[in-house]
Amino acid sequence: MDRTTAFLEIPRCGPRAEPVADRVRHFREFIEAAAPQEIALQAARCMDCGIPFCHNGCPVNNLIPDWNELVTDGDWRRALDQLHRTNNFPEFTGRVCPAPCEEACTLNLVGAPVTIKSIECAIVDRGWAEGWITPQSAARGTGRRIAVIGSGPAGLACAQQLARLGHAPTVFEKSDRIGGLLRYGIPDFKLDKAQIDRRIDLMEAEGVIFRTGMYIGRDVSVERLLDDYEVMVLAGGAEQPRDFDLPGRTLGGVHFAMDYLCQQNRRIAGDDEAQAAPDGTIDANGKHVVVVGGGDTGSDCIGTAHRQGARSVTQIEILPQPPLHEHQELVWPHWPVKMRTSYSQEEGAEREYSVVAEELRGKDGKVSALAFVQDGVKQVLPAELVLLAMGFTGPRTEDAIAQAGVALNARGCIETDAFAAGPRIYACGDTRRGQSLVVWAIREGRDCAAAIDRALQGR
Repeated sequence: MDRTTAFLEIPRCGPRAEPVADRVRHFREFIEAAAPQEIALQAARCMDCGIPFCHNGCPVNNLIPDWNELVTDGDWRRALDQLHRTNNFPEFTGRVCPAPCEEACTLNLVGAPVTIKSIECAIVDRGWAEGWITPQSAARGTGRRIAVIGSGPAGLACAQQLARLGHAPTVFEKSDRIGGLLRYGIPDFKLDKAQIDRRIDLMEAEGVIFRTGMYIGRDVSVERLLDDYEVMVLAGGAEQPRDFDLPGRTLGGVHFAMDYLCQQNRRIAGDDEAQAAPDGTIDANGKHVVVVGGGDTGSDCIGTAHRQGARSVTQIEILPQPPLHEHQELVWPHWPVKMRTSYSQEEGAEREYSVVAEELRGKDGKVSALAFVQDGVKQVLPAELVLLAMGFTGPRTEDAIAQAGVALNARGCIETDAFAAGPRIYACGDTRRGQSLVVWAIREGRDCAAAIDRALQGR
């Protein structure tokens, strides 16, 4: 194969999904794995640009052209090594990342970027299958004990990096399983939780200690934690959901999206559902469902509602409908505003734009309809389950953050200087930068661990 012209000769072939009629009957992952030969052909499309804009498009600065070339050559193990140089958990990002690297790919100027996300996922999945992914323990320990609060991607990445540098991190998680919103906020059909369990086992072998069911600020005070540990890292995410003040908001059947998603994930895992939704069981079966918010969380609600047997699903968005295609010459290599359709939306949801909600109407104390205005026209939509997926306003500040006495910025997130939030206190991930992507959380955790190591070891 002449690689210099491969991008002209080989068409882009994205991931294949299980047919809609089949996948909505279960909660398993539905993206079909491609054969190694197919992945190698897609990797060969990479032009190895003189300036690889995909590096900057990726928050962890993945060495994308490097591992594309290695996959093309059939050297999958070295490709895995290159992938792990910048990304602690490529099996997570290869499944749930929106792939800003592909938007930044030079080939996206003609609308056919390299299938970077699929190649990344194929590399790490093969690494697990072949037994190439093994614990990376430090040659010797430093004896420096570090408490990491929160076991989402930021906390996990920070803890793993610290352990590999020889420190002794302990991760504290308020829930009964490790993973944060990776575990409870992302549906199983997007991320099988066995992927998380496998990483946790590896991290324990590397020296990371995990403590579940410990809510710092309630079960254990910050003061006590700082007595026992040399450094504390706040990595609890941005869990405060955005609400709206609307007549009928208190009717039964109106829930935050994360309560709904977390409960379903707990149900699949066989865990106590009451911890996720204290108001009772949330079920879309046979109901008209309205999802308020057009982002990834709303999309996850759509897919979950379909699998629960919803009668109809409608997603409403206050913003106007974006254009079908962006003006590449003006926005590339940056993330463009354009019409995007997720796998869940492909499963049959109606999408309405420029919608201003006015009132939730009810019957016998339960929501039954949503009154709204769209393009100046008043309308009413059947709504027996309303899921609020309008994003998050920042971290919850009433417990650990309040006890830590750290400063907050104008966005309600922890103010830091090189990840330091105060004497012996650091912060990373969404709790520091606000609601963001899993891949950004991993980058934050890695950088925070490096900052802690410099402070402790002077290196």
